[in-house]
Amino acid sequence: MNSSRPYLIRALYQWIVDNDCTPHLLVNAEYPGVRVPTGFVSDGQIVLNVSPTAVRELDIGNAAVSFEGRFGGVAHNLFVPAPAVLAIYARENGQGMVFDLEPPAPQPDVAEVEDLTQEQGPPDDEPPRPSGRPSLKVVK
Repeated sequence: MNSSRPYLIRALYQWIVDNDCTPHLLVNAEYPGVRVPTGFVSDGQIVLNVSPTAVRELDIGNAAVSFEGRFGGVAHNLFVPAPAVLAIYARENGQGMVFDLEPPAPQPDVAEVEDLTQEQGPPDDEPPRPSGRPSLKVVK
């Protein structure tokens, strides 16, 4: 089953914006794949203002949050894998949600992947695919 985190981030973002508040993300800046301006990281974390007026091209996808933001007047492209989002909240009142810390998914070693591929070979027991156009029948 997919992680619920990206869905909750999207829903809470919309809820915060609909209530005329400023959405902020608390991000684990040390999580693998995070791209944020390192000069603004404190204690391994960074708070990002993701309000519609503060960012451009915001994309809250299932895998990551990405957008263009300005830091010290300089534009940066930010990329935050969904598991690196520690919280989303409204700046004005602190309402939002804190997420559990997720460890990075283990990445298999290239040699291990090659060994598994050679051992398994092509799947022989795969059912044949039907050919032709699909058709529908009326059932009464």
